[in-house]
Amino acid sequence: MAGFTTRPVVMGTHGMVAAGHYTAALLGFEVLERGGNAIDAGVAAVFALALVKPYECGMGGECPILIFRPTAEADPNPVAVSGQGVAPRRATIDWFRDHGYDAIPGRGLLPATVPATFGALVTVLMRYGRLGLRETLGPVVELARAGYPLYPAMREVIAEQAPVFAAEWPTTGAVYLDDGTVPPIGTLVRPAAWAETFRAILDVESRRRRHGREAALQACLDHFYRGPVAQAVGAFVSRTAVADEEGRISGGLLEAQDLAAFQTTLEHPASFQYRGLDVYKCPPWSQGPVFLQQLALLQGLDLRSMGHNSAAYIHHVVEAAKLAFADRERYYGDPSFGDVPLEALLAPDYNTARRRLIDPDRASGVLRPGSVAAASGAARRVAGGPSRGAGDTTHIDAVDAAGNMFSATPSGGWFQSSPVVPELGFPLGTRAQQFNLQAGHPNALAPGKRPRTTLTPSLVLRDGAPHMVFGTEGGDNQDQWTLQFFLNVVEFGMDLQAAVDAPLVHSLHFPSSFYPHDAHPLEVVVEERLAGPVRDALSRAGHRVVVADDWSSGHVTAIRYTPGSGLLEGAASPRTMTAYAIGR
Repeated sequence: MAGFTTRPVVMGTHGMVAAGHYTAALLGFEVLERGGNAIDAGVAAVFALALVKPYECGMGGECPILIFRPTAEADPNPVAVSGQGVAPRRATIDWFRDHGYDAIPGRGLLPATVPATFGALVTVLMRYGRLGLRETLGPVVELARAGYPLYPAMREVIAEQAPVFAAEWPTTGAVYLDDGTVPPIGTLVRPAAWAETFRAILDVESRRRRHGREAALQACLDHFYRGPVAQAVGAFVSRTAVADEEGRISGGLLEAQDLAAFQTTLEHPASFQYRGLDVYKCPPWSQGPVFLQQLALLQGLDLRSMGHNSAAYIHHVVEAAKLAFADRERYYGDPSFGDVPLEALLAPDYNTARRRLIDPDRASGVLRPGSVAAASGAARRVAGGPSRGAGDTTHIDAVDAAGNMFSATPSGGWFQSSPVVPELGFPLGTRAQQFNLQAGHPNALAPGKRPRTTLTPSLVLRDGAPHMVFGTEGGDNQDQWTLQFFLNVVEFGMDLQAAVDAPLVHSLHFPSSFYPHDAHPLEVVVEERLAGPVRDALSRAGHRVVVADDWSSGHVTAIRYTPGSGLLEGAASPRTMTAYAIGR
């Protein structure tokens, strides 16, 4: 099935980078050209995204990563890198309850977790890269000092937030406004403090290089988590108070010692085999396994016979998502704080029984988690309006000629959710809003615990060999949009760009991961390009269809690798006109 395409599939054999911004894709690819591998390229691209997409990700946020190295003799299996920060030691359910909170807000300093992106990037450089920060971060620092042009999507966010930046968050306004006004497109953005923060880290690496690459990178980690950066974070939080969504003024709970205690962990990813493909996702401290649960449910259906984006196809995909996300609400949380029954949730018998709950003619209007061993707590549903406090996310994929694969979904540290730390040039994250304040729930807040994040890169092997990496922005929608992309390729034979370009749908039936955790039962959002008769049929089946603007859902990027020929294929969504794939 050919499908409509906006761009050609980018092809090559040397290397490929697909990222949420063209500058990041280019800087990552230049690292490949200078002899780096896919991990080096991916790290460089994430650093670049943190600079040029500060409304989607930043160095105060988080960055889960999946890596595969086909020639790794010691451990030739995919690795999940926990680029998710933990709750401060002072953050407890009792603290929030005692201060009148029913949920952790999504704006300000209270929802800050330990910044995890830098730790994740340096850790993978140490373990799997060839290069150092001079080669991967250095060009990004130079870009920050020289300035990058303000582009339409970023300017739109600045315009929306300008009153806040000018009146409430002057440290942010000093970076992104021009004497209190929104600068025009093409204005060079020069975040001087950001550049200085990371230039100082490059100086640390340079001074320590004589002790070896690993020692130099460790010194950079110490500078960030146990040195000047951590001290600046602690001092800013202790002296600053800002308003949350409800107008309550508060400081934060994050301290320098929270950063000092933080360690990036390397873990075994969750996996599921679908149509002969081994699909890997981050463990259930992320929502990643919900992608696998959807595959387990859909594997028993003949999706091809339904027809691509037919009413029957969309109905079954949406109903499977409802079941899988209901289990996400019931069971997922940081596995370091309790067992998550993932093996049972992916078991054939369990999913056969769950699949029978799908009425082929009628949409379900209730949240229906399954029952497996180790159940704990109950899903929380809160009625309300559109989710607030959420920023956005971006994604990057990189594959080199040897088949090394890197897939990362950086997010958090959004400049629209928390003020810039003036000494550092970037804001803190707000990911703690994704914790549950119900004691006993698997995702209940606890000091040192990771919130169940929405961030979810994807990696696929075929017969143990590298095959594909992909991902998107989109919060709770990520594992719905990427699922449709994946099915477009696997079930309907589309090339990568056609699969990315196809109209997308997503369900809002289950509680949002973001404050105020609202749910919209039966609601399905569809891009306007989805045929009118299909939308009408979905409505007759009981779905509450909401028509979104065309090209408004999902910014998927993807790379596919063919062993033997070494062919690399890359694609990037045209939505927002910033994501690109670059390779040769």
